Amino acid sequence: MRKKGIDWKTYPCGEYYDELITPSGNARLAARQLANHLASQTPEELETRQETAEATIRQMGISFTVYTEEGNIDRAWPFDIIPRTILAKQWRVTAEGLKQRLRALNMFINDLYHKQDVIKDGVIPEHILTQSKNFRPECVGVSPPFGVWAHVCGTDLVRDDDGKFYVLEDNLRVPSGVSYMLENRAITKRVLPELFENEHILPVDDYAARLFATLAALSPRRIKRPEIVVLTPGIYNSAYFEHSYLAQQMGVELVEGSDLVVGDDDCVYMRTISGMDRVDVIYRRIDDLFLDPEVFDKDSVLGVSGLMRAWQAGNVALANAPGAGVADDKVVYAYVPDIIRYYLNEDPLIANVETYLCHDDEQRAYVLANLDKLVVKPANESGGYGMMIGPHASKAERARFAKLIEGNPRNYIAQQTLKLSTVPTLVGHGAIEPRHLDLRPFVLQAKELYVTTGGLTRVALRKGSLVVNSSQGGGSKDTWIVDR
Repeated sequence: MRKKGIDWKTYPCGEYYDELITPSGNARLAARQLANHLASQTPEELETRQETAEATIRQMGISFTVYTEEGNIDRAWPFDIIPRTILAKQWRVTAEGLKQRLRALNMFINDLYHKQDVIKDGVIPEHILTQSKNFRPECVGVSPPFGVWAHVCGTDLVRDDDGKFYVLEDNLRVPSGVSYMLENRAITKRVLPELFENEHILPVDDYAARLFATLAALSPRRIKRPEIVVLTPGIYNSAYFEHSYLAQQMGVELVEGSDLVVGDDDCVYMRTISGMDRVDVIYRRIDDLFLDPEVFDKDSVLGVSGLMRAWQAGNVALANAPGAGVADDKVVYAYVPDIIRYYLNEDPLIANVETYLCHDDEQRAYVLANLDKLVVKPANESGGYGMMIGPHASKAERARFAKLIEGNPRNYIAQQTLKLSTVPTLVGHGAIEPRHLDLRPFVLQAKELYVTTGGLTRVALRKGSLVVNSSQGGGSKDTWIVDR
């Protein structure tokens, strides 16, 4: 007799909002076909499909790098075959909210490097800017095309127990992960091809073309096909897979700093076997401080000497622009709803997570008195590093963070511990349990705005964990925007 598949009536949703299954064991509208299909599969069949996915990942060389004390370790991309599903109707509203947010953030960045009206009008305190580690005085007075500084933004979204999306943070410096979003779809099509035949799953495969068009629009030369390059720190960077993947998908050159030179005319040229080719647009995947040893870190071998001169002269476009990270600050994040109202005269379409600013005396006192209930984050770290999840932290760790906060209040924010939504996830031998997750959609802005259809879903593979970063033991899933 054939062994039965999962019975969703016994699936342990628990106290969290599950994106596929309701507390009564019924599939949500966007997940009905998926849930029925999974229920028809035996645990052995699901395990076989998961093994197929993992073999595909190894065959395709999809990896990421983890930095450890023992050295850099290349790991296969951790992937779970059960996708998360979102109704297209809800996604369209969310996408408009993401566009609204990036429009306002780019206006904010442009203002900071020009008139600074947002400070003069009291929307944000001046010390937020003067104490910002990512404000670049070298960018003051520069006017990039369309007034856009952050051309690629990865905004992290979460769902709380009310099922609504909230913005957790904005990533405006060198956001990564979109290649894994695209590869997740390719893998899922291999292991669950039958679902793509009848389900109305919106595509994601236009991203590379959209990215190319965004970059091309920035070109200082009005030519039919501008010379665009992807600037990588090299093979030892944790996101090198993505750098090479996007260059290949766009049909542009992947270069390192040593491949480029700035001429006496303050234009950027690429060394080729046939001579020097002028470069119009650089999609840079190098942090600001390593871009140009003339201006920033004198010892940097990753960047290009004179690059800032070429950019300031308007002879080359940089995406994202240097200095965009001034808005990629978790303290600035707390002011984004006010920033949206100030520049756009609109209410935010997507809310922030409730946030406490430790530089404020009253809010800091609350944070210090409630460290066991809050998540504490440093203002400018990423990848899950440097944060403390209060309910899971030891007494000693909470005491250490109290000292850090008191020593540098400007550098910390705190947020309520969310009841992050869950989705069914394979946990071994075909068994399925709920795991917490977030979502990173990507937003492009130049002359026009574009939002990916869904985004990179990151999932905490360890039971009860809220940390979804791959560097911290998390994994990923395909994201289906289902049009019903």
